[in-house]
Amino acid sequence: MTFPFAYTAPLRRTTLAVLASLALSPALGLAQESWPAKTITIVVPYPPGGSNDTFARQIAKELGEQLQQSVIIDNRPGASGNTGTGQVARAAPDGYTLVAVSSSMTTNAAIQPKLPFDANKSFAPVAMFAKGPFIVAVNNEFSATTPAQLISAIRAAPGKYNYASSGTGSVNQFATELLKAQAGNLRITHIPYRGMGPAVTDLVGNQTQLLISSGPSLLPMVRNGKLRAVGITSLKPSPIAPDLTPISTAVPGYEFELWWGLLAPAGTPADIVTKLNAAVNAALAKPAVVANFLKEGAIATAISPAQFSKVIADDVERWKKLAKQQNISPE
Repeated sequence: MTFPFAYTAPLRRTTLAVLASLALSPALGLAQESWPAKTITIVVPYPPGGSNDTFARQIAKELGEQLQQSVIIDNRPGASGNTGTGQVARAAPDGYTLVAVSSSMTTNAAIQPKLPFDANKSFAPVAMFAKGPFIVAVNNEFSATTPAQLISAIRAAPGKYNYASSGTGSVNQFATELLKAQAGNLRITHIPYRGMGPAVTDLVGNQTQLLISSGPSLLPMVRNGKLRAVGITSLKPSPIAPDLTPISTAVPGYEFELWWGLLAPAGTPADIVTKLNAAVNAALAKPAVVANFLKEGAIATAISPAQFSKVIADDVERWKKLAKQQNISPE
């Protein structure tokens, strides 16, 4: 008579476990539906004041209003943005810790053998904020005033001129090396700096002759007459600086655009990513946000998470090929 009882106890425990899990299921569903239930943190892996920080703060304000929840900025600079980005890659995938990144994440991924994250696998792309072309500037002692004159002057004196960047492997270096490659491997020497500030200073002082960088970095110096803008890196004239001629008029097909966007840790529930994407895109449709981004040299750009994921994957592959072709390597 003990035989049936030996199997009844395990069966009873299994049944209770199943019933308990079913009882918890509605609560779990309710918890996910109630997101966000606490403060959301957007990590900016750079110091305050740069474009990543500026755009992230604008988006944080808009998200806070739309999601009816506090959204704060946490600046975690270090290792060219890799420190803070890596910390978010390891964060809980619950939608409460995000990271604001830019194209520099993909140039880093193209040349750095060891990063604390995988650009293609460690994140769930949420939304792009904006994208924008670079300004091509020379110092006032350089004779060129147009894209064609710029290319001709460099070709006429191989190795004579230097170009500046904010560091080895930076987006500035990649933009210039892309120009060199597409123009027939122009001979102009790379001078890397530790940041955009000293790079711009030495361009003004004629220690270097060329710098390709963002509008916010260069346009103030152009407007006060300390530098000369000779072109822009968009294929067509851009609202960022509509008076500038695209470099593609002298080097057909040349185009370089920087982008900014928001990532969540890989494994973040799809419904949370979708909700965040919708909130960001709604913010990007506001005329005031569009105007603020334009003042900072960027065009508000709303795309889906899948589209943003493709942008990142395509960029990593593109910059890996360019790095190999132009011998771009980390310091």
